[in-house]
Amino acid sequence: MKELILEMEEYAKNENVPIMQKDGIAFLMKYIKANNIKNVLEIGSAIGYSAILMASSSQDVKVTTIERDETKYLECLKNVKKGGLESKINVVFQDALDLNLAEQSEYDLIFIDAAKGQYKKFFEKFKYFLAPNGAIITDNLKFHGYVGKSETIESKNLRQLVEKIEGYIDFLKTNEEFETKFYDVGDGLSISTRVNHEK
Repeated sequence: MKELILEMEEYAKNENVPIMQKDGIAFLMKYIKANNIKNVLEIGSAIGYSAILMASSSQDVKVTTIERDETKYLECLKNVKKGGLESKINVVFQDALDLNLAEQSEYDLIFIDAAKGQYKKFFEKFKYFLAPNGAIITDNLKFHGYVGKSETIESKNLRQLVEKIEGYIDFLKTNEEFETKFYDVGDGLSISTRVNHEK
């Protein structure tokens, strides 16, 4: 497994595929173990790096991961197979916002790490599939240090993206249904849990 992880890190570097920072994924794996997480829904598989590490963080974890980019999806499938994790990781090729999950689907952890501009839509869509004591974890909330400095960014596209992340952070802070804690780990993480643990 270690060899596969190193291979994936090398591939991500060479192909310019964003994967989680090491302290971010270590934090996530620790959280899965500490909270006895069994079912994970990941939005944004990329090449399967975080899905594979989450699935291998505990014996009884199963991960459903969604990817809309075909090249990344196929690379993710290949890596899952290489790691012998087909029984633990279900890779879905679709845009997460178009995906209809079975009504009875329930996840202890929903991990959002896909298109940054859509974070709020992902949160609003998938919160209904969160187990009562589950958590929604979001990655990249610092976005390489740009968040909080949007007014100084010259590139219009980058500025708009950062403004969307800032808007998402405000949405989390003012959300009365969920309580969110922010962690200065990796590229910035948040953990949102239901205030009254009822759907």
